[in-house]
Amino acid sequence: MSITAENSASAARRQRPKIVFTGSVGAGKTTALKTISSIPPVTTDVRASEAEVLAVKDETTVAMDYGHLMLASGVKVDLYATPGQERFSFMWDILGKGSTGLILLADASRPDPLADLAFFLERFRPIVRDAPMAVGITKADEGAGAVEPLQQYLKQLDPPVPAVAVDAREAVQVKRLVFSLLLRIDPGLLR
Repeated sequence: MSITAENSASAARRQRPKIVFTGSVGAGKTTALKTISSIPPVTTDVRASEAEVLAVKDETTVAMDYGHLMLASGVKVDLYATPGQERFSFMWDILGKGSTGLILLADASRPDPLADLAFFLERFRPIVRDAPMAVGITKADEGAGAVEPLQQYLKQLDPPVPAVAVDAREAVQVKRLVFSLLLRIDPGLLR
C-alpha cells in the first residue's frame, strides 16, 4: 500500500471511527452498545447453553453486536461488541481489524477479574495494534475490592491504560468512556 493510500485509509477511519467493545461473558458489552447506539442495534444473541454462561445470563452473543453513535459534529462512530466466549475468538480478529479504538469491559464481580483483564489485553493488543484503548470496570458495586487492583495494574502498563468504573446501563457513563477514547483517537471528532 502506498503512503498516499495509507494516509487516505487513516483519514477515513478518523472520519468514521470504529470502536470495539470486548471483555468476558456478562461484562456488559451488548448492554453498553444498546445503551448508547443511535439506532436499534443488530445483535446476535441466542439462548445460552453452557453452564458457565447460564450462571451469568440467559442469552449470549455468538457473532457480534453492531450499532453506531452519531456525534454532535455529524461524525458517525461505528460500535461493535464481541462475543465474550473464547470459542468465538475468531470473531475477535474479524471485528478488531481496522479498529480505531478498543473498550475493554472488565467485570469486577468475576472470580478473578485481574486474570480476565490480563487475558483480554494480551489477546487484543496485536489485533488493534496501535489503537488506543480504555477500560470500563463494570459491576464495581458487586466487586468493589477489585476496582483499585485493576486500576493499579493498568497504570503500570506501557503506555498506561485509563480505567473508570462504569454502569453499562447508564448512557452518560458509557458515553463518557467512549468520548474519552475518541479524544485520544482525534480530539477534533468531538468539536
